[in-house]
Amino acid sequence: MPPLLTTPTDNYDNYNDNFTVDLSDFPVLCSKEDNRNFRQWFMPTFYSIICFLGFTGNLLVILTYFYFHRLAVCKIMHTIYKVTFYSSMFLLSSISVDRYFAISKAVSAHKHRARAVFFSKISSAIMWVLALIFSIPEMTFTTINNNTCTPYKSNNDTLRVNLQTGQIILAFLIPLLIMSFCYIRIILTLSQTRGFERNRAIKVILAVVAVFLCCQLPYNIVLFWTTVVTATGGTTECDNENSQFYATDITQCIAFFRCCLNPVVYAFIGVKFRHDVLKLLKELGCLSQERFFKYTFAKRKTSMPTETETTTTFSP
Repeated sequence: MPPLLTTPTDNYDNYNDNFTVDLSDFPVLCSKEDNRNFRQWFMPTFYSIICFLGFTGNLLVILTYFYFHRLAVCKIMHTIYKVTFYSSMFLLSSISVDRYFAISKAVSAHKHRARAVFFSKISSAIMWVLALIFSIPEMTFTTINNNTCTPYKSNNDTLRVNLQTGQIILAFLIPLLIMSFCYIRIILTLSQTRGFERNRAIKVILAVVAVFLCCQLPYNIVLFWTTVVTATGGTTECDNENSQFYATDITQCIAFFRCCLNPVVYAFIGVKFRHDVLKLLKELGCLSQERFFKYTFAKRKTSMPTETETTTTFSP
């Protein structure tokens, strides 16, 4: 009976000796070393020339537009300044009102949380609309006097007095009254509670009010002074006029400095925000896991009774 399966018995002993490879059958890789060397000096040089020419050309276009359309640019700059100025004051007032309801009316605020969030968005939009409306005089009366962009004509003292008086009332006195009422009520509410956290929260509120007064009060005092001087016929002494300009410039810069302090006052001192910053540092590798849990556990232990969703802004 023949076998069911047969296997070849070819001899492979001389396989390696008889097998040869022809390298010409394979494609040769293209060397790009020369191209890389060329790009190292050509591309940066050419791009630098393009950047320089493009920057110079666009700068020339902007300067030309500013020169021949100075009034339009002047109006835009003053309008943007006033809109942001009024909106910042109005939004600070809104924040104080929000904190008042969140702390002094904590039960009802928690019960109507969704509605409160909706109304907060609506109120923010209203604040921006009001800021735009109160900035309309800047759009209308801003002009150029002796190559200087001013929000009023030099000979229109009545308009100047009205604009400055309106700014003092709308952008300082009314926000100050709202903030004072809300924060006083918050302090009275916190005073009825117990614990070390109460004192810390009150200190935070006092810091908020102190920053606002220290930055805004000097500027508004100077603005009130210049308004009174203008309303009474102005000054004829050069030294007094220069003193007004110096005082206005310095106090205005101090008022602008408040914008840099707002993140520190309203966010960095909050428990939740500090916790998120530490978490970010941990994920970036700047803070070890042990130090992160040690710090957050210590803060959570001391802040447990008062750290809620509605009080994290004033929690130390």
